Amino acid sequence: MNDLNFMTDMKRLLPILTGILLSVSALAQDFKHGDVSSAELDMKNYDKDTSAHAVFLNEYGDSHIAFDNDYRVKMTFKYHARIKFFDSKEFENHGTFEVHVYSGDGQAYEEVQDVKGTTYFKDDNGNLQKEDLDPKKVFTTSDTKHWSTVKFAMPGLRKGCVIEVSYSVVSPYLFNFHSWDFQDDIPKASSTYEVHIPGFWYYNAMLKGYLKLTRNTSTLEKACMTYGTSTMGNTGISADCSHIVYGMDNIPAFVEEDYMTSPKNYISGITFELAEETDINTGAKRKITKDWKDIDKTLKDDFSFGSQLKRASLFKDRIATVAADKADQLAKAKAIYYYINHNIKWNELNNYWSNDGIKQALDKHTGNAGDINLALVTALNTGGIPADAVLLSTRSHGALTKLYPNLDNFNYVVARATIGDKSYLLDGTDPMLPFGMLPMRCLNDQGRAFSLDKPSDWVDLNTSQRETTTYNFDLTLQADGKLKGTIKRYSVGYDAYLKRKEIKKFNSIDEYVEHVEQGLGKAKILKSDIVNLDSLEMPVEESYEVEMNLFNNMNHDKLMFNPVLMDQVKTNPFKLAQRDYPVDWGMPSDERFIITIHVPDQYTIENPPQNLSFGLPNQGGRFLTDYQSEGNTFTFSYVTQFNKSIYTVEEYPYLKELYNKIILVEKNEMVFKKKG
Repeated sequence: MNDLNFMTDMKRLLPILTGILLSVSALAQDFKHGDVSSAELDMKNYDKDTSAHAVFLNEYGDSHIAFDNDYRVKMTFKYHARIKFFDSKEFENHGTFEVHVYSGDGQAYEEVQDVKGTTYFKDDNGNLQKEDLDPKKVFTTSDTKHWSTVKFAMPGLRKGCVIEVSYSVVSPYLFNFHSWDFQDDIPKASSTYEVHIPGFWYYNAMLKGYLKLTRNTSTLEKACMTYGTSTMGNTGISADCSHIVYGMDNIPAFVEEDYMTSPKNYISGITFELAEETDINTGAKRKITKDWKDIDKTLKDDFSFGSQLKRASLFKDRIATVAADKADQLAKAKAIYYYINHNIKWNELNNYWSNDGIKQALDKHTGNAGDINLALVTALNTGGIPADAVLLSTRSHGALTKLYPNLDNFNYVVARATIGDKSYLLDGTDPMLPFGMLPMRCLNDQGRAFSLDKPSDWVDLNTSQRETTTYNFDLTLQADGKLKGTIKRYSVGYDAYLKRKEIKKFNSIDEYVEHVEQGLGKAKILKSDIVNLDSLEMPVEESYEVEMNLFNNMNHDKLMFNPVLMDQVKTNPFKLAQRDYPVDWGMPSDERFIITIHVPDQYTIENPPQNLSFGLPNQGGRFLTDYQSEGNTFTFSYVTQFNKSIYTVEEYPYLKELYNKIILVEKNEMVFKKKG
């Protein structure tokens, strides 16, 4: 972020600058303040989305760069919105406002100005009334050293009311040209964003989301910003402005659904990145957007990153001890990995750099993700294992923009170790993560691998790791109506990691077993055994001897029984008629249930389940069932497989239908019928 501060006496420019700003206002497409109609107050619903609890009737924003009264260049963002409420359910989300502002060094800071708000409603006699926001009820909270939030709540909110809000944000930080979201979690009838960018600055504009602009015009504003020109005709420096209007109409609400990365990846809007600026005084151009070779050099020379990868001396003696008896490279790499993730505790901060150096993290046995994983890369290289640092953006942080190299896109780092012709992605922040596995937060498309001696390159983060679960039931229906036998669960791959995490949350194994028993409903656990809990690269095996009161008595000709005893799917996670963003599981998965039931000799199965198989296109996955019987024993198994990490919007209807079929199959009951 930069602040251009001019020391030249420029008071003589005020008449010209005032004229410039007036001309900008004349071109604006803002809607009229206070022009709330009776029809808007009488609206009972929004015809484009009758389920909406509120709707933006109109929304407008304007950003422009100009001189302030102290002859400093500032960016001003103006916001104006009118929102209709049909009931009270959106009062908290859209009747209260928070504006976040940044203060860089205590001197250059952002300001929120001209906050205005009015609530319009009809009284019991049908007369139009209004209640204005009290300026004294606009307050600021200090969130961190550099961030504050201006907050206010609209007065007089009630069913059927319309609110109108406006404010401005004045900022010296031209690096962050104000972005705009056309989409929100309620629909918008119209949303317009105007920008005025002088030729001294060049920004890359990027449209995000799946909705298309309905308005997009660009005109040239001649001499919109002038520096050093007086009313006497002396010639200085002037710049034309690009005046661009972006707009959308009839914008649907963004509906967040399961299995997605950060919503900000998909909400339709527009962002800006400063690519180049011209020094107003000298005319010299400065390129802001870097090439990857520029980024590589920056990282290599940076104390908090590249310098830490050169600290081999910190690990020479440590690695000699840790890897002394390891016969091969893989065993040595594992020893180094487990040494790091057991000796530096993660402080839950997602950085790709080391704040105070990896030596301090080693000495204090705590650090951020950058401390830990840069230490891991350095330790591996010291031990003779070729390793790189892989910068990435976590799932909650958002998708990477690959078009323009920018370090701000990244917020995390992991290690890549190469042994022979195979690479392993490693994250040392969790002592329960086995070697070669990444946590879900890191599985976000691609990362950028960086080393000290070769150019950076892209790395696929959608690894081959898989989440695999198998249940084995072997149960006998006894003469007293009880079902007794064993349940075994095998957790493999990522599922084993999740299972270990789950178990470790409890104070003891016995407490965890009690939790499992509660999930079994009528079943009582008589005996339990859990194997490989601390063997991170082995499956977790759980075994339970159980007894459940299935039937009060057996004196019935027919008994109803649902063989899906655990984790029955009752609700489809996919409910949208159309989804405009992909389904992202993070990794492929495989879940299997194998249920063997021994029934008394006097009973038979009246309606054995059919053997079914439902598949997704292109071997994307499947759900299948299999029923086998012999004598008084039957085995019913069902398998759900998803073979891809990410499913496209075109594949969404098939996923939705697959779940509908799973729900139907799993709620079907079998009938035990007495013979003869």
